[in-house]
Amino acid sequence: MSRTIDKLKKMSQTAPQPMGFHTAKIRETPPPLMIIGRTAVKATATTGKIDSGADAILVYKDKVGLSAANVQKMVKAFGDIPWGVYLEESGEITGALAEARCDFVVFSPATRVSDLPQDEKVGKIVEVDSSIDNGLLRAINDLPADAVLVTDTLEKSDRLVWHQLMIYRHLANFITKPMIVPVPANISEAELKALQDTEIDGVIAEMDGEKLKELRKTVSKLPARSAKKRDKTGVLLPRTGGESTTTAPPDEEEEE
Repeated sequence: MSRTIDKLKKMSQTAPQPMGFHTAKIRETPPPLMIIGRTAVKATATTGKIDSGADAILVYKDKVGLSAANVQKMVKAFGDIPWGVYLEESGEITGALAEARCDFVVFSPATRVSDLPQDEKVGKIVEVDSSIDNGLLRAINDLPADAVLVTDTLEKSDRLVWHQLMIYRHLANFITKPMIVPVPANISEAELKALQDTEIDGVIAEMDGEKLKELRKTVSKLPARSAKKRDKTGVLLPRTGGESTTTAPPDEEEEE
């Protein structure tokens, strides 16, 4: 499995430690949020080994196209950091990506199915517009995508606002897969905590100088992830009026 997706899924499935005095294997504590650094091909092709503080790196083409030669340069620059690309910008070199051990790809809903890597070790992250229909949101859960990158939350501010939190919370009610959202590298600890509470599993930010390292320090201040407030594996049941909701976890008491 993709290393990036494996870490995201472990974070998404966080559960409390079992109680009692019996001996049990202690589960690995996942990080508060996963950090994905976003960088252009030109930047990675002209630099030495990258020390960014990111858990993974997402590459997009700038003035320099994404070619097989550039892929090889990226591998050297990233070292052991898992990396991925926007598939819509690299469709012609899918084979080269596989040979270079690309860890994941990000693709839009308009991407042709045949363009996706067939290797199951390559993670697949689908971009989802925040205004997508609720029925299509539910359909994502049954498609072979491993995670979701949310785009276009209708806010142009570089600061998190309540409207965005409302959108993320709404999406989380329908999507059972790990969710990633874009953020500015200088996002505050309070804003990251709000995203964490909204059940966001990862953030993606531009690799701009030392800012991503500062983001790593900010994330490290967050509390450990708690058990999900909703049932990730719950069945979505229809509600009168066409809306849907998730079934409550079995260990939760129903309100009178």
